[in-house]
Amino acid sequence: MLSGLTYWQGLERFGTPAHGAGTSQEARHHIMTENAQLALVTGATGYIGGQVAQELLRRGWRVRLLSRSAEKVRGLEWGNAVVGPSESAGPGQAEVVEGDASSAEDVAEALEGVDVAWYLLHSMGDSSDFVREEVEMAETFGHAAREARVGRIVYLGGLHPQDEAVEDLSDHLRSRVEVGRALMDSGVPTAALQTGVVIGDGSSSFTMIRHLSERLPGAVAPQWVRNRIQPIAVRDVVHYLVGAADLPQDVNRTFDVGGPEAIEYAEMLDQYARAVGKGRRFMLTAPVTTASLAARWIGLVTPVSSKLARPLIGSLQHDTVMHERDLDDYIGAPEGGHTSFAEAARSAVAHVDTHRWWRVVLGTSAAVATTAVVGSVASAPDTRWYKSLRKPAFQPPAWLFPVAWTALYADIAAVGSLSIADLGEQGRTREKRAYIAALGVNLVLNAGWSVLFFDRKRLTAASVESVLLAASSADLVRRTAKVSPEKGVVLSPYAAWTGFASVLSTTIRAINPRRR
Repeated sequence: MLSGLTYWQGLERFGTPAHGAGTSQEARHHIMTENAQLALVTGATGYIGGQVAQELLRRGWRVRLLSRSAEKVRGLEWGNAVVGPSESAGPGQAEVVEGDASSAEDVAEALEGVDVAWYLLHSMGDSSDFVREEVEMAETFGHAAREARVGRIVYLGGLHPQDEAVEDLSDHLRSRVEVGRALMDSGVPTAALQTGVVIGDGSSSFTMIRHLSERLPGAVAPQWVRNRIQPIAVRDVVHYLVGAADLPQDVNRTFDVGGPEAIEYAEMLDQYARAVGKGRRFMLTAPVTTASLAARWIGLVTPVSSKLARPLIGSLQHDTVMHERDLDDYIGAPEGGHTSFAEAARSAVAHVDTHRWWRVVLGTSAAVATTAVVGSVASAPDTRWYKSLRKPAFQPPAWLFPVAWTALYADIAAVGSLSIADLGEQGRTREKRAYIAALGVNLVLNAGWSVLFFDRKRLTAASVESVLLAASSADLVRRTAKVSPEKGVVLSPYAAWTGFASVLSTTIRAINPRRR
């Protein structure tokens, strides 16, 4: 098989005066296109797929991409390498076949004339029977690759314990294993690479690690945080995925790939914090907790949705370490050696603001604290005027109000900070600004009610403002739930309490008609 480097060396020889001085530009382009290998990359709009496609383009491959949206591909960082709809890709260029990987016709069209195909598709458990669906999709791909006489398939799966039956693995890991088997059984030589947590700025697994470490000085966690994981830097993954194209034709097997060390998941959180200059992180383990509950906790405290976190957590239920490094014998280790976790982590956040969280916390907490102080100073439940008001029978005892408001202010500060930080991390700038504005209005209404009711003794104005505060609080919960459902649930007691307070305020106004 002609590697990218060999191709370019041959091209240079072809272009010397002795061999090609009299060749027209059109003829040279035709020969270049005919000799360059054609790669098919599926999942190119995903993090790993995009990195592989970019590296293949850098090495001078002709790259074909199977994607539902050519427009989405053109919007990627390297999208300017994509040729027009009716054009064929030349060396260092990409073309797009719009289609669905579950469609046999679309897959067959995409694989026509392909030398090497990279199968980098994962559903992350979008349906109740996603394992079966993933295997069927892989079987469709393998059959079409065999019919198209593709020279090799390269697949990225997951490390898993060798001493456990496949049926006992989490659905997430089991699907990776069974997809790899389906591709290796297709009749096309397949390199099924198996890796653990990928460390890179676009990796969901790393995003989860980063934000858990940045936002929590410590935690009580499930037992699986003590499982050993063998993380790998994204540059090393790409090295192995692209290099696997040059494996001998008779190689059809799995390969374990990973970084130089196997460490506990809890230790990764601590190592990340130290790598970016933060303090150590402590971790206590609980005897039991479900993956579903852990996923909801992730959805609450990080930008990773609980839906995405659930399969990621599923792969952490087992030790996922390497058992061999045979691929190094074929294509060599990455240049400079295997990247350590700390080095990979620092590289992943080189252009990331790792201090955003604490700035948001300080700003939000200061605004909430100011509201609490204003409300507390303005409130005077012990005055003769307040005691003279008639109260409804459902009014809670006086001691409950400071307890409830203290808890609710802490809730607003925590959930507000998480929501603002998540919107910033996800680049949802307009939503972030709207959320900050909505929170600001809510806090002004919150503090204003105490001033109107106790200081100004204006029952009508206070009852109107209480209704506005309840509406504002409900809107704030709605906005928060759009960031993540878990955050919306945690903030919902605030909306419930202000709703109750508006009923109480308007009732006091109604039963005291002679007061303003």
